[in-house]
Amino acid sequence: MAPADQASSSPPEPSEAPRPRTRIRRAFSGSRELVRIAYRDPEHVAERLTLFAADRYGAASQEWAQSARSARPDTPPAVIAEELRTHSAQVARIDGLVSGTPFLIALVPGYLAYLLQETRMTLRTAALYGHDPQSLQTSAEGLALRRVHPSVESAEAALIATRDKHMPDRPAQRRSLRTWVHAVYLLLVFGGFMSPSSAKPKGGALDRIRTVFSVLLGIGIWVMTWVLPVTFMIMMAWGCETHTRQLGRRALVFYDGEEESVRAAIAAAQQRQDRGHDKRAILRTLALFLSVAIPAGFIAYADHGEPPVAPRRTSPRPESTPEI
Repeated sequence: MAPADQASSSPPEPSEAPRPRTRIRRAFSGSRELVRIAYRDPEHVAERLTLFAADRYGAASQEWAQSARSARPDTPPAVIAEELRTHSAQVARIDGLVSGTPFLIALVPGYLAYLLQETRMTLRTAALYGHDPQSLQTSAEGLALRRVHPSVESAEAALIATRDKHMPDRPAQRRSLRTWVHAVYLLLVFGGFMSPSSAKPKGGALDRIRTVFSVLLGIGIWVMTWVLPVTFMIMMAWGCETHTRQLGRRALVFYDGEEESVRAAIAAAQQRQDRGHDKRAILRTLALFLSVAIPAGFIAYADHGEPPVAPRRTSPRPESTPEI
């Protein structure tokens, strides 16, 4: 990627508001490499994306942290990290809206942009506290904070194994549907939309049943995007923003030294809520309700139709009298 593209993909400072048009354009322009990674190695997509982000944005994250600390030397790192978390959640909301557009047109680029934004947030948070964002240890901590792996040690072992294997060439044959379903499950765990236990392959008949169910669910979601397009966009925006807030809180608790282990940091972060959490939840619930109720009301009105119109009575034509 050219330096200009790399610079344009860097998010603004935490105090700046996200710009929707820039994010939409960035989601499409910057996702080509991510799609190639997911297509070439779907079995290790989480590790590949993590290594890609550390290589591409590790040095920039270090520079960002140094600049933030130099500009505000008297500000505690926790305050800067909290601003970064809030800003990243706002950007994730826009990425979620983009990925939820009708017919799943922007689902892949929008969702991958959201994942990359989250990873960049954890790298910057780690750099604020003196950790090297380019190190394998920091990348492993990020995977563990996402609960893709149960511990930092297992995440680091998986990253090493993936790194030592060169990127696979373009497959000569089509991969099985089961492989792609499992890769989607991994991406959903990576993005916080699914629990880690759900992504583990069961094997045998259960695995085949889950594959069929996943395909049917995907078809149902696709139908939903054009029947209730606004509803799916709100759901994706809600999910992406919520997980970004949670992941940022986990990283803040862990790197700030409040908890010694990743598992303890995750447990401590779950007990906390942001200011205005209840208000945002009420507004989102109301928006979801309206996004379903309004189209349903139009459908009900159209189905009811107009009342039948009584046929017009025509008076019988008078008989013509014969001329005398």
